[in-house]
Amino acid sequence: MEQNTVVPVKNFAAFICELDKLKAVKRQITLPADGNRKENSAEHSWHVALMATMLCQYAAKPINTQRVIQMILIHDIVEIDAGDMFAFNEQQDHDAQAEKELAAAKRIFGLLPAPLNNDMLSLWLEFEDAKTDDAEFAKAMDRVLPVFQNMNNEGGSWRKHGIAREKIEKRNHHLKTCAPQLWQYLMTELDSAVDKGWLLK
Repeated sequence: MEQNTVVPVKNFAAFICELDKLKAVKRQITLPADGNRKENSAEHSWHVALMATMLCQYAAKPINTQRVIQMILIHDIVEIDAGDMFAFNEQQDHDAQAEKELAAAKRIFGLLPAPLNNDMLSLWLEFEDAKTDDAEFAKAMDRVLPVFQNMNNEGGSWRKHGIAREKIEKRNHHLKTCAPQLWQYLMTELDSAVDKGWLLK
């Protein structure tokens, strides 16, 4: 967007109001601090973004923290249309979800004025691909937060759904390369979760 171009504020109103809908999308994680209600996707995104500002010091490669946070804040916006899907559903479910999410991204970011609409769509796609250093770290943050949460809730959704340790390791594989110290922490936590019966071996 050119520096001298001022977009009327009203052109952002539809997108800003649309974001409210993300607060109604429920996830599998429950919150013991709030009567074990289900977490919603909007507060999840906030939590991941704030966590990333704390843990960016563990990034093994140079990252642009501002871009990482922006990716995190927009990554679940597509759930307004597509809904949330449990991380450990079957692959065909995830494939179908990916199609819904792409359509949702085009619609929702399309509410923004040009060229910001395309900029946000590109940033969302970058996060999904997780090929750049920024996107890989952002994706890793999104996937490791439930580890902290489930460990703080005696297994939480892992125990409820009978999840095996190998699935958590696989889902968090980005940490191996983008934040090895966090990967080692993860391994220790998963050892503890198995010992306590919160995760299947």
